[in-house]
Amino acid sequence: MAKSVVILGTQWGDEGKGKIVDLLAHDVDAVVRFQGGHNAGHTLVIDGQKTVLHVIPSGVLTPKARCLVGNGVVVSPKSLLKEIAGLEQQGVEVKSRLGLSPACPVILRYHEALDLAREKKRGKSAIGTTGRGIGPAYEDKVVRHGLRLADLVDEARLRGKLEPLLDYYNFMLVNYFGQEALSVSEVADEALEYGRLISPMLMDITGQLHDLRDRGAKILYEGAQGALLDIDHGTYPYVTSSNTTIGGVMTGAGMAPGDIDYVLGITKAYSTRVGGGPFPTELHDEVGALIAERGNEFGSTTGRPRRCGWLDAVALKRMVRTSGITGLCLTKLDVLDSFSEVKICVEYEGVSDFPIGAEDWDRLRPVYESHQGWSGSTQGITDRSQLPAKACEYLDRIEALVGVPIDILSTGPERGANIIFRDPFGAS
Repeated sequence: MAKSVVILGTQWGDEGKGKIVDLLAHDVDAVVRFQGGHNAGHTLVIDGQKTVLHVIPSGVLTPKARCLVGNGVVVSPKSLLKEIAGLEQQGVEVKSRLGLSPACPVILRYHEALDLAREKKRGKSAIGTTGRGIGPAYEDKVVRHGLRLADLVDEARLRGKLEPLLDYYNFMLVNYFGQEALSVSEVADEALEYGRLISPMLMDITGQLHDLRDRGAKILYEGAQGALLDIDHGTYPYVTSSNTTIGGVMTGAGMAPGDIDYVLGITKAYSTRVGGGPFPTELHDEVGALIAERGNEFGSTTGRPRRCGWLDAVALKRMVRTSGITGLCLTKLDVLDSFSEVKICVEYEGVSDFPIGAEDWDRLRPVYESHQGWSGSTQGITDRSQLPAKACEYLDRIEALVGVPIDILSTGPERGANIIFRDPFGAS
């Protein structure tokens, strides 16, 4: 029986991870975020009520699960406290169930200011970040001068570290980007208040996880963004600032490879992307517009429209291998209902090596395999026998192309709209 299951996006994010985490979290002991920040947006729809989470793990709406945030997550205390308050207004108990690693890098006002200033200066070459300070916070971590949550509960340490940091960032903001300087005392006072409010939730997350593993507890690891946005393996530089592939679990939660029993890759039945960057199968025609309309393709964090295209099986197979995916969960098959033809990219024209950067990705030309569409609806179906025959053929072809089974089929946004062929926690 699997005890530790990882959920990862296999495309450019927005695959529907939040719904599946919520689905599988009903009987787990802990749900864990291990990378990314509040640029993530996981949407849950339960009994018609929509909830969007950004840092708090998607298991928060199930009563049993502890919600743990590992050291690989960059935390905006302001955003986190707002998210907690919003959930508590809905009657969801959060603070007693939420644990934060003291080693989480902190996002403060100067990170957001720098992020926005950079994107503005890049102009048409903008990466398409959310402007929420994620990248600058990870930069601080890597160059080893960043603040962490533990620093917010020690006033002397905080002020000693913050003054030289803001001296450096204010110089950049004023002299290079033409922005206003930030007040050291105001930022420090704000950070200390955040520290006072979050201090009861700080704990040794890695130690907790190893204790849970030793006791045979069920643990669900919730990835943010998607594998093609991985800082090392994605469409660089149009990527996020963390490892969205399987390695992020090891570094961002402190677990060993042998501590993971099953990896579930979440995949849309087509492809989408938010922001800038290469997208080989993007559709600039009425078909792409129709997919966007039917799929309600707008970012849950920013509201930005998503670019849409056919499923890219070449990229998907690569990400399946990179993360050791055990099985797939295919989402939004119903968006393709009633299309007379659906396509899958099965290779890139004249290319044998997988692209390593945006320049290589931009040169790709997809080679498509066409499949007859299905006339029946797949929305809300919970039994494979009710699926149209051509839809089943489409699923079978995806499995053959990428080399792993589709273990879950999501047939709508509601928690119960699924066909579960194989329960990840029942896998051996």
